[in-house]
Amino acid sequence: MNLTGSSAVVTGGASGLGLATAKRLLEAGAEVVVLVDLPASDGKAVAESLGDKAVFAPADVRNADEVNSAYDAAEAVAPVRALVHCAGRGGAVRLVNKDGSPGDIDLYSEVIGINLIGSFNVLRLAAARMAKNEPVDGDRGVCILTASVAAFEGQIGQIPYASAKAGVVGMTIVAARDLARKQIRVCTIAPGTFDTPLLNRLSEDVRGSLAATVPHPSRLGQPDEYAKLALSIIDNGMINGETIRLDGAIRMAPR
Repeated sequence: MNLTGSSAVVTGGASGLGLATAKRLLEAGAEVVVLVDLPASDGKAVAESLGDKAVFAPADVRNADEVNSAYDAAEAVAPVRALVHCAGRGGAVRLVNKDGSPGDIDLYSEVIGINLIGSFNVLRLAAARMAKNEPVDGDRGVCILTASVAAFEGQIGQIPYASAKAGVVGMTIVAARDLARKQIRVCTIAPGTFDTPLLNRLSEDVRGSLAATVPHPSRLGQPDEYAKLALSIIDNGMINGETIRLDGAIRMAPR
């Protein structure tokens, strides 16, 4: 789908996968790219650094009013035809803690809320906007969600994150079927270990150890590699209902 004359919304757009994708969308000719991220993020400064066609919209992806405001900002310029949903968070929970107490259900619920319910929220609100568009290249819109290889091989302590990302994978084909009559495509990218701000907090030794577990190429993924795949999905009208692993053939060990 050609993005000329269209707007795009990227959640988690202030850094990492989202920022790389926003840059690619602007290069592809989107009239405006709205970067959705938390109010405490660097979203405003990042949007200004990208130029007049980038706008920051502070929002929690679970909040319908805030997400709708982001879509309003996009539609004020051009119809929303692309959503790339990168926002999310991790959180370690064990079923039984070292002291014998049960795992933290509040943190589990928080991670599920942001990663899974947030995905449903931004997807449903985007679809309602896109369904009103006139088709371009056979599509009214394209929605790309973000899962993780943890959806398939979650590691010990990742139970909330793995549960949420598995839910996103399960959502994908159902959403694509549901929205097919609206001519809206839905796909998901499941990254492996990527060089994002989250991993930047780790020591070089730990980062090197993670990179060494990737069969080929034996390194961390680059955010722009995610962005290039997202743009390929938008461009290729036959890709629909698919979860694509982007992981260098990694299969995560239990720990």
